[in-house]
Amino acid sequence: MTTEKLAEFQCFLQMYDKGIVSAETVLEKMGVKYANELPKIKKEEKRWIREQLKFKKLHKDAIIPKYQTEGASGFDFHALVEGNDDLTRKVIVDPKDQVIIRTGLACSIPYGYEIQVRPKSGLSFKHKLTITNTPGTIDSDYTPPNEIKIIIYNLGDWPYVIENGQRIAQGVFCPVIQANIVEIEEISDEDVNRNRGGGFGSTGIK
Repeated sequence: MTTEKLAEFQCFLQMYDKGIVSAETVLEKMGVKYANELPKIKKEEKRWIREQLKFKKLHKDAIIPKYQTEGASGFDFHALVEGNDDLTRKVIVDPKDQVIIRTGLACSIPYGYEIQVRPKSGLSFKHKLTITNTPGTIDSDYTPPNEIKIIIYNLGDWPYVIENGQRIAQGVFCPVIQANIVEIEEISDEDVNRNRGGGFGSTGIK
């Protein structure tokens, strides 16, 4: 195999690993007949495109997040509650009040991505807990040793107790596109023509 051919194969393998090309394409480039391998290939292609998220424990009891199901888009953050005066590891969220919950984690997020922090549906529906700034944003330059913390708000009428290690929120790993922000002196005819003819709230609810 020539050096050029080897380099080409390596390039296609890297693209396959990132989910850019299919396994069939890679095998075709290698001159392999893939008809007999097709069922196996189709099963493999359930893989997700994965970038590395590097979590660092800032406390020995912190819990590294994980996806709870194969098809989950969000991974779970766990509460880190240290001992209170009464030696319990719990935090009470009073009605119509909020608390900041530690995770004990720092994270290295790849440039061009963010983590969105969202409420867990079960906590929201059953206990009326949400996240005050939902979705919270963890930027790629919020780097270690900055700790990830989550603002929990109790919309309900009863206190809610958060225990150490409890799953309290979910993180969704998302790409970010930055805009090229410019100032203009005049609004173009094209923008004027795209005006929908009404301002804030003009589309109604029905």
